[in-house]
Amino acid sequence: MSAEMFLKYGCNPNQKPSKIYVKNNELPITVLNGNPGYINLLDAFNGWQLVKELKEATGLCAATSFKHVSPAGAAVGIPLSETLKKIYFVDDLGELSPMACAYARARGADRMSSYGDFVALSDTCDVSTAKMLQREVSDGIIAPDYTDEALEILKSKRKGTYNVIKIDPNYIPEEIETKQVFGVTFEQGRNNLKINNELLQNIVTDNKDIPEDKKRDLLISLITLKYTQSNSVCYVKDGQAIGIGAGQQSRIHCTRLAGNKADIWWLRQSPQVLSLKFVDNIRRPDRDNAIDVYISDEYMDVLADGVWQNIFKEKPSIFTKEEQKEWLEKNTNVCLGSDAFFPFGDNIERAKKSGVSYIAEPGGSIRDDNVIDTCNKYNIAMAFTGIRLFHH
Repeated sequence: MSAEMFLKYGCNPNQKPSKIYVKNNELPITVLNGNPGYINLLDAFNGWQLVKELKEATGLCAATSFKHVSPAGAAVGIPLSETLKKIYFVDDLGELSPMACAYARARGADRMSSYGDFVALSDTCDVSTAKMLQREVSDGIIAPDYTDEALEILKSKRKGTYNVIKIDPNYIPEEIETKQVFGVTFEQGRNNLKINNELLQNIVTDNKDIPEDKKRDLLISLITLKYTQSNSVCYVKDGQAIGIGAGQQSRIHCTRLAGNKADIWWLRQSPQVLSLKFVDNIRRPDRDNAIDVYISDEYMDVLADGVWQNIFKEKPSIFTKEEQKEWLEKNTNVCLGSDAFFPFGDNIERAKKSGVSYIAEPGGSIRDDNVIDTCNKYNIAMAFTGIRLFHH
């Protein structure tokens, strides 16, 4: 380890020189393979903090799939159902370790956004996880350790240039952090807020019942939001984020964006999508894109004559809006977190359409009564955490 690392360039090729460094210590990372860039390292350090906190909060190993300094997915290591194995395209890999299950969930939540991701793992990267990563388009990985065989598998990616970073799990950064914008230095205390069940005690709705597994999912949403560009909301179900809305100026746009992603995640589990018969040897990104388009309003882009034959062995029937609505109504018990208060009940109305039954948000809006009333209308249980989680 050294105190600084020089990089090819910053966010863009014209931004030179570029480096990372620490003033009073050594860098907490060792690059085992590749040559990570500026944005890679932003993703790596944010992703590592996220999975480290997920592990601390849940006791389960955790993984995240980062793109452009926000998570596309985050999850803990809960076994996968046969349906999830199919929609995540890992059903041919045999028995999966908890670490591999966590990454399958993180990568699989929003495969379109995870294309070219940077991976963070809370625990040692094992062979099961490395084999999964081997065939995905990914820029790099950060983890506290790697088994010898897993490391060799990862070193073979991208013609030997895949970024593999080992981080010191005991590293504790300085309490004060700084950054420069337009030549002006900003300084603030690190966001050391511990996210745990204590934040979920103030349940303000008529429904006061939040089961333990839903508390776990709410914690996953809040910790994910802590490292997501604001404004942000996060839908979570069964130990994994299923829709993350990041960096929107309006909170309702966040809720809609994340809700649409959660809906796509659920629609991918429908019989109509599971029965799609793809041509042999279709590229994984082409298959993912075809599914995304098939579910969307632009479905004819993949079903038109002369086009579908390049994608499918048999022409699929149209997945009608009525059929989609009927399937979406089966998605229930979804959890939702918000990094700041919901200003209006319209956010709750949109969340309910994606199966939300449990919510954690800071509270503090002058329209809290309207938001609470809207939750009560649908028997949604909502906790006011009292804490804001903006991240920029």
